[in-house]
Amino acid sequence: MISMSGKPLAAIVSAGLSKFGRREGLYGRELFLEAAGEAFDRCPNLDPRRDIKGVFVGHMGESYEHQGHTGPTISDWLGLTPTQGFRFESACASSSAALRCAVMAIASGLLDIVLVGGVEKMTHRTTPEVTEYLAMASDFPFEQWHGLTFPGLFALMATAHMHKYGTTEEQLAMVAVKNHKNASMNPKAQFQKVITLEDALKSRVIAWPLKLFDCSPITDGASCAILVKPELAKKFTDTPIYIIGSGGATDRLGVYARDDITSLLSAKVASQEAYKMAGVEPKDIDVAEVHDCFTIAEVILYEDLGFCPKGYGGKFIEEGQTHIGGKIPVNTSGGLKAKGHPVGATGVAQVYEIYLQLTGQAGPRQVSGAEIALTHNMGGSGASAFVHIYRRGD
Repeated sequence: MISMSGKPLAAIVSAGLSKFGRREGLYGRELFLEAAGEAFDRCPNLDPRRDIKGVFVGHMGESYEHQGHTGPTISDWLGLTPTQGFRFESACASSSAALRCAVMAIASGLLDIVLVGGVEKMTHRTTPEVTEYLAMASDFPFEQWHGLTFPGLFALMATAHMHKYGTTEEQLAMVAVKNHKNASMNPKAQFQKVITLEDALKSRVIAWPLKLFDCSPITDGASCAILVKPELAKKFTDTPIYIIGSGGATDRLGVYARDDITSLLSAKVASQEAYKMAGVEPKDIDVAEVHDCFTIAEVILYEDLGFCPKGYGGKFIEEGQTHIGGKIPVNTSGGLKAKGHPVGATGVAQVYEIYLQLTGQAGPRQVSGAEIALTHNMGGSGASAFVHIYRRGD
C-alpha cells in the first residue's frame, strides 16, 4: 500500500467480541458467532447476507480442534455462503494478518464491505499440548528441538534487556499490575481481579525472570469487525473509525539469529510504515493496544513503537506513563496478559478495544478525548508483526 498521509484506507463501522476465558462445551465457530452477533447487532443498517462480500478469518492452528478450512467453516456458520471465506495464519498475529489483507482488499477497490476476525479454542487441551502447539511458531530444529518454548525465549529477551538497560523484575511486574487493573473494568476479560505488586513478584517462576503473572494465559475467544469502503461508512454508522495506517514486517524466525534480542525489529519496521502512511508520529497516539504476551514484550514495545527512548521502557511503566490517565495509556482492555490470548483472535480483539475507545464506549476504562489509536500484534517471538493506526470519524 502506498503512503496516503492520513487518507482513510478503510472504515470500521462495527465490532464484536466473545467473552474470553474458559468456554466449555463450545466450538470455536460458536464463539465466532457470538462475536459476529454483537457486530451485527451494533450495525442494524447492515444486511450481512446481502452486503458482506468477503470473510477474512485469523486462526493459528488446526491442532486445537482438529479443524482446518476455517474460512469456509465460519462463512457457513454465519449463513453467508456462497460469500468467499479466507483463513489467515501468522501465529499469534493471525487476525492482524487477516485485517491487513482485508484493508488491502478495500483500499484496492476489489471489495467494498468485508467481515474480518479471528478465533481460537484452546482450553480443552492440556497445558503441555498447548505449549507444543504454540511452539510450532518458533524454529523447530534450532529452538523447539532443544526444548525452548515461548516463556524461555521471552525470558532470554528479558535477561538481555535487564543486563543492557537495568530493567528490573519489579518493573516487569508493574506491567502485570496495570493490565490486571484495566481488565477488572472489562466485563469480557478472562481475569477481572486486581493484583498487587507483591502478588506478581511472589508468583511462581515460569522461566526466570518471568513469573506466572508475567505470562498471558491459555484462552478461548473470538473477535470480529466490519470494514467498509470509507465512502460508505456513514450509511452504517454516525461514528466510523477510520484505518489510516497499516504496516507489516517480518524478522528472522529464530531468536538466536537476531542481532539484538532487546528489540523487536518487525515491530519497529511495521510501525514506521504505519506512521508514515497515517501521517502521524508516536506522540500523536492517544491510546494503544500492544502485544503483551509476556510483560517484557510490552516494555520492549514502548521503545520500539517510539513511545519512549530505547532502554527507558522499564522507567516508563514505573512512572505510570502507560496507565489510564498517563501520557499514553497502553492495553486499556487488560491486554493479552489479563483480557486473555486466544491466539487467532487477539489482533482483532485489540481492534475491538480501539473501536470502543474511539467511539466513547469503553466505560470506566475510557481514555478521555481519544482520537488517534494504534494496535500492534506479533506472531511467535516477533518473526511477524502488524501495526495499524486509527482515527475517530467526524
